[in-house]
Amino acid sequence: MDIILIPGLWLDGRAWDDVLPHIKGGGHNPLPMTLPGQGDGGPEATLDDQLNALRSCLDSLDAPALVVGHSGHATLAWLGADRMPDKVAGVAMVGGMPEAEGNPYFSGLKPTDGVLMFPGWEAFEGPDSDDIPHEMRDRIAAQMHGVPEGVVSAPVHYENPDRHQIPVTMVCPEYSPEDAQEWLKAGHLPELEQAQKLTYVDLDSGHWPMFSKPEAFGKAIVEIANSL
Repeated sequence: MDIILIPGLWLDGRAWDDVLPHIKGGGHNPLPMTLPGQGDGGPEATLDDQLNALRSCLDSLDAPALVVGHSGHATLAWLGADRMPDKVAGVAMVGGMPEAEGNPYFSGLKPTDGVLMFPGWEAFEGPDSDDIPHEMRDRIAAQMHGVPEGVVSAPVHYENPDRHQIPVTMVCPEYSPEDAQEWLKAGHLPELEQAQKLTYVDLDSGHWPMFSKPEAFGKAIVEIANSL
């Protein structure tokens, strides 16, 4: 199966380098993306540009793919399922969940001068980054890009209720499946309330398992693909 790998905010396709061998070893074809505005093009990129890049990738494939979205880009993966449900076999959301209809794409941090820069590791102290050694943090930070305001501030809009028929897996790294289930019950994940098949995977890592636990993460992705 083709597996489209969408890196989280600030990252490009290199974020998946250490995960790729484990996905290939499981018999699947990983397709890491470098998104417009995050290593491809400049700060003028928009959310539509990123969504169109995902749509082009899906459209180039002969069979439906598993789409993996990390962190804030869980929403991008879900938008791809919304726009092209016939091309998406499943969606895996890693350390993130889809933003609700009409909300800004990402509102956790505010852009400055049209760009949302990585705020530094201090903003992610605790379970998010405890498993990342300091030398690895330097390597990750060196790969990061500012994310255009046209991406993070864009309102999210869904069009096709068929997205709710697509299997969704929440991969839970710095939080537990029980946490995610409680958020769902409390109404904090409205886009997943109508999901017809929603499963959870517990991953013992921080927020960036592609760096800190690439083998375990890769095997988890393979198992999700095998289940589809």
